[in-house]
Amino acid sequence: GINAEYGLKTKDVLVKVDGPICTIFLNRPEKRNAVDRPTAYQLVQAFRNFDASDEQKVAILCGGSCFCAGADLSALTESLNDPTALLQDFSVSKREKDPRFNRIHPDGDGPMGPTRMLTKKPVIAAISGFAVAGGLELACWCDLRIATEDAQFGVYCRKWGVPLIDGGTYRLPHIIGLGRAMDMILTAKTVTATEAFQWGLVNRIVQVSKESSPQEATQALLQEAHRLALHIASFPQFCMLQDRLSTYQNLGRTIDDGLKIEFMNGVQVVLSGQPAQGAQTFLKVGKRTSSAQKSKL
Repeated sequence: GINAEYGLKTKDVLVKVDGPICTIFLNRPEKRNAVDRPTAYQLVQAFRNFDASDEQKVAILCGGSCFCAGADLSALTESLNDPTALLQDFSVSKREKDPRFNRIHPDGDGPMGPTRMLTKKPVIAAISGFAVAGGLELACWCDLRIATEDAQFGVYCRKWGVPLIDGGTYRLPHIIGLGRAMDMILTAKTVTATEAFQWGLVNRIVQVSKESSPQEATQALLQEAHRLALHIASFPQFCMLQDRLSTYQNLGRTIDDGLKIEFMNGVQVVLSGQPAQGAQTFLKVGKRTSSAQKSKL
């Protein structure tokens, strides 16, 4: 089972490190992996540990048969008896002291945990079942998203009067475009995995047999995520990470500013000597490939 395979770091978040890959597993199946404050904190700590590791290159965020149903509304309803307290002082709000209510503050960690972090390294969301409300925001926070065919996406918090405050209104339009994002945000429509793939919200769909158990489906999803993560980890890392950083830093900027940022980040790679080493490798591989092709003619 999941608990036996993953090193138990906390009750609600499990972490497994396998070479350069760090898998972070939401483990609240009885809540459909809804995130309360302790779970958000555990997610933040797990991703900070990943970011601080020199050995770990790519992270995978997974939730088993249900990726994440958003914030834990049971904690929310118990803490909103006095909504004016939030407006008086963020630092002393009653909700800030509540052990389960998601953190509500304009600075620092987001209500769902890591959604205000820009990790130095890529994160892949491995999605089955629901990725809705704050769970959709968590998925959009990741660099890439792969999903099984049963995955469903939606701004379901629309139905309950709960706002998007973990980056959904920023990231979703950047990923799928303003028109489609507005459709999801205004109507709370359910987006299937196939539709999400067509929109670019999902990068890859993982085929799982209909006869598979939930555990087998999760394993198939994680295996595909692991293969993708290993592929990403196989590249010269500094160059890839600088290009990734430029891409994020250039969101919303003019082309002139974007070109300057791209150059400043890229020139650090040039000065590191990584491109020269890569060119030498390319020439060696090219010669071998050319010889092999001639021998086949």
